[in-house]
Amino acid sequence: MSETNTKQVNSNSQGYVILYILLAVLLLTGLIFLFKSSLFEKRTIDARILKDEIYLNEDLVFTDNTPKASKWLWEFGNGEKATTKTGTYHYTKPDTYIVRLTVDGELRQEFPVTVRDTVHTPVLDSILTISGPTAGLVNEEIRLEGDGPGKDFEWSFGETGRVDVKGKTALYTYRSPGKYVVRLRSDKARKPAFLTVLITDPNAEIVEDLVAPGDGERKTIDDIRARLQAIANGADFNSNYYYLINKYMCNNEKVTVNVEMNGKKKQTDIYSYCMGLTFGGEIAVDEAQLTIKPNSTCASLLNIKQHSATAQPATTATTDAQPAKTK
Repeated sequence: MSETNTKQVNSNSQGYVILYILLAVLLLTGLIFLFKSSLFEKRTIDARILKDEIYLNEDLVFTDNTPKASKWLWEFGNGEKATTKTGTYHYTKPDTYIVRLTVDGELRQEFPVTVRDTVHTPVLDSILTISGPTAGLVNEEIRLEGDGPGKDFEWSFGETGRVDVKGKTALYTYRSPGKYVVRLRSDKARKPAFLTVLITDPNAEIVEDLVAPGDGERKTIDDIRARLQAIANGADFNSNYYYLINKYMCNNEKVTVNVEMNGKKKQTDIYSYCMGLTFGGEIAVDEAQLTIKPNSTCASLLNIKQHSATAQPATTATTDAQPAKTK
């Protein structure tokens, strides 16, 4: 009985050992599988093209960012290939193509690409025209219409020297009397269009008394000098400045000005000079001498003698001022 029991116990022990061995093998197999799965994850391709619809005058831009990739084959659907990671390709015919990428000989991805014929935008006629009134009043709005090719229209009304209005229709109010040249430009026009507008101020009697160049050198000099002195004394800048620009300088704000003050000389332009009068202290304008362009009424040079009102002038102005010269 004892021997029989002993054999049975030994048999049971062997069974447990075999079971433990099987469990250990299964556990080890699972661990190995998990280890290999985490160590050798399956790669996925990471590639793209910049645009799936292009024109013949555009390049197809392609790139791949697949991790640890070392070999690329791009096939462009027309028999041509490339073996670079990133690059561009130019199609010569419009069509729909399938671009195929193979990475390391095993990972593949396809991209449909549509290539369209290049759109040629015809060059439009560049003629611009302006319609509207050629005369108006100070502080009264005028309306001008532009016609011609383009989407972006810019109007310069000649009073500020800058772009004043944008769009085909322009509304503008002049602040000073004078003869102005309105200019219209567009993004498709080769040349701008021009329109001359005469602006008057019936409520200002001084306008009737003002004289134009050629009506007498003495009156012209006194007219210019009075306007400059008005600016220096703090009168309205725009009305006096643009009166001089329009009347004597043909809207040119870059006319050269030679200034002599308290024995010192400097050269500047008319805009900078007039702006300087507004914050230059107490300035007394003694003389203003104008030089006119040949066969023109437009000034090319202005000579000024002035002094600080708080000091004696370096050069005393005589009663017979220099006449306006014509070169």
